[in-house]
Amino acid sequence: MAKPKKKGAPKAPANDRHMIDDSIRDVTPLVTEDEKLLGFAPKRGDDFTRTDTWRVMRIMGEFIEGFDKLANVDKGVTFFGSSRTAPEDPQYLAAVETARLLAQQGFSIITGAGPGIMEAANKGARAGGGHSVGCNIELPFEQNANPYVDTLVDFRYFFVRKTMFIKYSIGYVIFPGGFGTLDELFEAVTLIQTGKISQFPVVLFGTHYWAGLVRWIQSRVLGEQKISPGDLDLLVITDDPREAADVIAAAWEAQMEEAAGSMRAAWETRVERKAAEARRSAGAGQRAQ
Repeated sequence: MAKPKKKGAPKAPANDRHMIDDSIRDVTPLVTEDEKLLGFAPKRGDDFTRTDTWRVMRIMGEFIEGFDKLANVDKGVTFFGSSRTAPEDPQYLAAVETARLLAQQGFSIITGAGPGIMEAANKGARAGGGHSVGCNIELPFEQNANPYVDTLVDFRYFFVRKTMFIKYSIGYVIFPGGFGTLDELFEAVTLIQTGKISQFPVVLFGTHYWAGLVRWIQSRVLGEQKISPGDLDLLVITDDPREAADVIAAAWEAQMEEAAGSMRAAWETRVERKAAEARRSAGAGQRAQ
C-alpha cells in the first residue's frame, strides 16, 4: 500500500533557482550588469576590470550620461505600468489619453521605453506634441525601445535609472502593473514620507486594480500603526485621464509656489543679514570716534 503524500508547500526544483519570467520575450537570457554587481562570484585579484572598484567607474559614467541627456527635460511626469498591457486594453488607451493631456500642457512624458503602458504613454506624448522620453534598461532578454520615444537613454543599472525617474519627474502616474511597478510606487511614497521630495503627486490609475491594495494598507498597515493616517493622503486613485492630468498640474503649481517661497525667504534672509552687518559696522565706527 502506497504511503500518502505529506502535505505542505511544494519544493521548487534546484534548477529553478535562476529562472526568469520570460513570458514577455522568448529569447536566450543574458547576464546583465546588475546581476554581475549583486551576484556572488569568486574573487579574482588578477583582473581589476572585474572588481567592484572598477564597476564604480562605470556606474559614475552612467550617472553622467543620464544627467547630460536628461538635463533639458522640463516638467517631467513618469508613467509606470505593465509592459504586458495590449494596445486594445482600456488601460492602454487611458494611458495614451492621460499622457496626451499632460503633453498639451507642456509636460514631458518619461517612461521605461518598453512596450505596454510605457509605449502608450510615449504614444500619448507624441500625440499631444510633447517631449517623449524613454529610460531603457538592460534585461536578461532584449527590450527594444518603443517607436514613440524622442529622447532615449540606455541604462545597465536599475538604481541609476530609478534615480533619473525621480530626479527629472514632478510626479508619477502609475497604471496597473507587476513587481516593478509596485517597486516604483513604494519607493516614491517612501521618499515623500521621509521628506526627500515634496509636493510630489502619485496617481494610481485604475480604481478596481488598486482598491484591494489600498484597503489592505488602511486595515493592516495603518491599523497596526505602521504608518501615520496622513500617509494615505500621498496617493490619489482615479479612473479619469482628465482628473489624473489635473492632479499633476495642480501639484506642479504648488511646487512652483513652494520654490518661489523658498527663494523669497532666502532673499529676505540675505537682506536681513546685510542690514545687520551694516548696523554692526556703523556701531563699530561710532565707537572708534
